[in-house]
Amino acid sequence: MRNLFYKLKNVMILIILLLLFFVANAHSYATNVSNGLSSDIFRLHILANSDSEEDQALKLKVRDAIIEHMESLTENVTDKQAVIQLSNEHAEDFKQIAEKIIQKNGYDYPVTIEIGNFYFPTKYYGNISLPAGNYDALKIEIGDAKGQNWWCSLFPPLCFVSVSAGVVDEEGEEYLKENLSEEEFAIVSEDSPEIEFKFKIIELMNEKK
Repeated sequence: MRNLFYKLKNVMILIILLLLFFVANAHSYATNVSNGLSSDIFRLHILANSDSEEDQALKLKVRDAIIEHMESLTENVTDKQAVIQLSNEHAEDFKQIAEKIIQKNGYDYPVTIEIGNFYFPTKYYGNISLPAGNYDALKIEIGDAKGQNWWCSLFPPLCFVSVSAGVVDEEGEEYLKENLSEEEFAIVSEDSPEIEFKFKIIELMNEKK
């Protein structure tokens, strides 16, 4: 009986050690991939005043004007930090563009522009998925900013590719492939069982944070 007890005890200890090993490795993997994505991606995030049909339509008009201006600024830029620097230098321009669109459509909502590192839940952009985590972003809040949000990636420049289609085409995927590591690209673009499992690990670890 005593021998059985010790055997069970050793088995339990082994199981606990294996679980701790798995959790430690999962945490390390999630941290590495999340940090990689965060350092490689710069997002555009626009929040509507509310979920009314009018406010959501207004949000998209602001989106189109901001993207058009941003595209002209970053036409020959191939570096994330340079895109962030340009965004900081032209933050007031973005605000004025958004305010002009809002006023033109008969509203007087205030606009808040912020560039920084923000937490995002898991987001899907057609065939591309970004796991939950902290990302650098240009955030534009319209009015109360309580409506559904819209996002894309300013770098790699997905905002300028099929912006209204909601699906990243071959050109957009090529931008991602060129600017992300092989593992990061697999995480955001593939849907195999192995990748889905890894994606879920990253998602769970970052949501816990």
